[in-house]
Amino acid sequence: MGKEVAAQSYSREERQRYREKVQQNLDVFERMLNERAFDEEVPLTGLEIELNLIDDGQQPAFVNDEVLEAIADPEYQTELAQFNIELNVAPRPLPGDSALRLEESLRESLNRAESKAEEAGARIIAIGILPTIRPEHFQGEWISDNNRYTALNDSIFVARGEDIVLDIEGPTGERLHTFADSIAPESACTSVQLHLQVGPTQFADHWNAAQIISAPQLALAANSPFFFGRRLHAETRVALFAQATDTRPIELKNQGVRPRVFFGERWITSIFDLFEENVRYFPALLAEATEEDPVAVLDAGGTPELGELNLHNGTVYRWNRPIYDPGKGHPHVRVENRVLPAGPTIIDTLANAAFYYGCVRTLANEDRPLWTRMSFPAAEANFETAARDGINARLYWPGLGELGADELVLRHLLPMARRGLEDWGVAERVITRYLSVIEGRCTSGVNGAVWQSECVRRLEEAGLDRAAALAEMTGLYTEHMHTNAPVHTWPLP
Repeated sequence: MGKEVAAQSYSREERQRYREKVQQNLDVFERMLNERAFDEEVPLTGLEIELNLIDDGQQPAFVNDEVLEAIADPEYQTELAQFNIELNVAPRPLPGDSALRLEESLRESLNRAESKAEEAGARIIAIGILPTIRPEHFQGEWISDNNRYTALNDSIFVARGEDIVLDIEGPTGERLHTFADSIAPESACTSVQLHLQVGPTQFADHWNAAQIISAPQLALAANSPFFFGRRLHAETRVALFAQATDTRPIELKNQGVRPRVFFGERWITSIFDLFEENVRYFPALLAEATEEDPVAVLDAGGTPELGELNLHNGTVYRWNRPIYDPGKGHPHVRVENRVLPAGPTIIDTLANAAFYYGCVRTLANEDRPLWTRMSFPAAEANFETAARDGINARLYWPGLGELGADELVLRHLLPMARRGLEDWGVAERVITRYLSVIEGRCTSGVNGAVWQSECVRRLEEAGLDRAAALAEMTGLYTEHMHTNAPVHTWPLP
């Protein structure tokens, strides 16, 4: 959800003070990096899962306040729209069989949450974009009762000065072209975020590795083919999120002004590169200053919160985001991987995580890094292709040329992921359990996007119109999700 703020709007004076504090925070962060005052001893992994709420008709249920009150668990929090909630998982080490215990605890947690949600007349579904969402769902009160979201919405539209254009065309020719007078369509995008704590000196290698692997990640895990009733990209969430938060009118786009949803533009040599770009290129959306004097705190031997720098960083939506965490006096940095859509199941989610952590570990530790043999524009092009075509994408890979995502993963990246997980000290039965799910997706050619699309096609051939087919498919998806069977094994109608 991001940190809550006190205000919904800001004066010119507040924005000027905030700008000065952000720059001061950046200077202090640079000092901290030079002094290496960070926790590097125990690399930890973390997980966030964004979820949707639906009613008995498979339509969005705008009841997150009631659901969260019923769940009464601090791990569950509000999200942008009233049909969204978020599950935050405490950081933990990756080695051994900890992933199996995590899988069990996540299933138990979601089962409890589902039971409580039913008391509020809702069900929980983990999916990249809720297929039944329609424009009319955003005509009433849709936004969560949270200052941060209202302030973001207002700041984006003040910066933009006009309605947002949504224009996405799918490979089958179906196209969405419409306008939005709020950031409501962003709330349709629900994701899984993977965190990896690393030392500052290792951060650049891990971020570069995460950038390279993001395209195969997306191709394997695509789970967002439908939006506003149309079959669009395999992972429509990528284009939708970028367009729904775009602060730029067309003239600024034509000038090459950077978007808030940002793949990046170069390989980095330090985490400082990313924070410095944020400060240099992106105006503040939320301008809430704290009373902290970070220079005085650091001079006194303390750990600055750097609240302004972190708040600003939270409004630049990189697909791999740098994170500074003061950590109760033991500061650390981490890579936040934001590429994956939510769902379909917990075992699918942890298989995606295992693939990511294993590949990043291997790539980051190579003597001759892959990014020295691959241009940054090539990595970005791979990412865009994977979002559009999913598991059927053809991707470029150094030394291999262009090949199908399934072949790339089966022949080259699965062995890489295995080596990385073994290097982490992950137990063999864990590696086998989760990487076999990735292998099954590749050999069957089925991920969430493929299953959803094929299910709707069959239901339409059986006589249902698109709206009824999407509702029926969503109901079947929800039932299968709760079995925890990998999506490539789900039956079709």
